[in-house]
Amino acid sequence: MGELAERTNVTKRTIDYYTHLGLLEAERSPSNYRYYNHSSIDRVHFIEKRKKEGLSLEEIKQEIIETRSQEVDVLELRSKMTDLEKEVSGILTHLEKTDQKKCGEIKEKISRESLSLIQTLLLFLS
Repeated sequence: MGELAERTNVTKRTIDYYTHLGLLEAERSPSNYRYYNHSSIDRVHFIEKRKKEGLSLEEIKQEIIETRSQEVDVLELRSKMTDLEKEVSGILTHLEKTDQKKCGEIKEKISRESLSLIQTLLLFLS
């Protein structure tokens, strides 16, 4: 906690208060010391910047919660897109082994519409 306070130019008491409010997350050591990861430095800077812009700590907390949920949504979407791409590839592989004519028709539709969309979304989300 002391190192985070030193690196961000805020007091240990402020770090403790932000943690208590849920603005910062800390891991506890076996001896009950709090450890903060490197992203906590950016978080403290974000909090201090938003405070200077006139936001209350509650408003800042809501922004943090919204950002987290958006990040989770993007990660979930990326995961689902990857799964969908694998599923489509599996279906195409299965079709290639069975009926060549149907496979060609389906592959054309999937290739033009779905696969390009999937690939574009994956690139966008990466």
